[in-house]
Amino acid sequence: MNNKNIDIIQRLYERNLIAQITNQEALIKILKSKSITLYCGFDPTSDSLHIGHLVPLLCLRQFQTFGHRPIILLGGGTGLIGDPSFRDSERKPNLIETIQKWTEKIKYQVSLFVDFSHSQYSQACIVNNYDWLSSISLLTFLRDIGKFFSVNKMINKDAIKKRLQQNNYGISYTEFSYNLLQSYDFTYLHKNYNAILQIGGSDQWGNITSGIDLIHRIYKRTAYGLTMPLLTKSDNTKFGKTEKHTIWLDAKKTSPYTFYQYWINTSDTEVYRFLKFFTNIDVDTINILKKEDKMKNTKPQAQIILAEEITRLVHGKSGLKTAQKITSNLFTGKIHKLTLDDFEQLFQDGIPTVPLKAGITLQQALVESKLVASRAQARELILSNSITINSKKQLKTEYIFCATDRLYDRFTLLRRGKKHHCLITWE
Repeated sequence: MNNKNIDIIQRLYERNLIAQITNQEALIKILKSKSITLYCGFDPTSDSLHIGHLVPLLCLRQFQTFGHRPIILLGGGTGLIGDPSFRDSERKPNLIETIQKWTEKIKYQVSLFVDFSHSQYSQACIVNNYDWLSSISLLTFLRDIGKFFSVNKMINKDAIKKRLQQNNYGISYTEFSYNLLQSYDFTYLHKNYNAILQIGGSDQWGNITSGIDLIHRIYKRTAYGLTMPLLTKSDNTKFGKTEKHTIWLDAKKTSPYTFYQYWINTSDTEVYRFLKFFTNIDVDTINILKKEDKMKNTKPQAQIILAEEITRLVHGKSGLKTAQKITSNLFTGKIHKLTLDDFEQLFQDGIPTVPLKAGITLQQALVESKLVASRAQARELILSNSITINSKKQLKTEYIFCATDRLYDRFTLLRRGKKHHCLITWE
């Protein structure tokens, strides 16, 4: 086992990756003495994971580097139900065919972050709880599993209690049963894979402890749980698929350029925490970087380091290189160095876009692109040398776009000042 003399729990604490933990002293002792099997579940609530899922995935990888065996549980079964944990309303149900399709896509994504090969680390595996949840009968489940759950205890769990206090909705029996299903998952993996530890976001604490209790009741054995802090935005809202501007791991949903830019724009108060979460940079090095950034009068380097590390992690070297190239050329005005693929990324989600028809004037384009509020303002900015078309200054207030303004016969980049861009697509 790797790193026998190092306490992985301490490592996770140093990186602020532990929110709650059960029976800590006993768990540390076991982790130091032998290799264990642990798991984390991911329900397919979309066709892609988002950056909030990176925290548990990278935590699994930390355990794997210490010689422990991670199991990734894909919730093909529980995804049909929907986890009510700290949600204001019930999820919209999806067809089983949709869930299965999403599960396959997520299966590929998670394979990028833990090692499934026979290598120096303990080999990880992926399981799908649809395989066992779909084969157990309702009567058997209620008789053999349901009898161990106290409704009194269940309704006092924070996630359930919050929903019950909502007079306008409450919670359905379907969602109420999710706690039993996840607990059963833990017992199934304990019995069939010898899993003794479940990890997850802090919103999963109630589900995890229920599974621990069920294992104790059925098998008279001790299991453990560990949760990580939820990844939140600067306004303290949770990252999730129902939130606006979600940063997805799928390049087709969030382009590498936009992904890179998101981290470049991380606030100074968050960036060092994220460096601990998402990179392997030594904590002492991060703390030194924080001190150096504070002492400088220039822009901190931490955001650039974070953006490079996490973009390379998710999108590979080529994705990072492309994101850096677009960033450099876009903000230095070297537009003609951008390839068609680069423009496709900008069109996908990189900058605001507007479809326009041939024959439109520059003033009209500025108004319709919302770069200005009125034609009067457009005229003023054109005359003040503040407007560029494909990085070329334009001083003619009545300028009409022509064919030579179209890059790759499709795109024109309009810019106000240095930072405000809009991509015109010609109809």
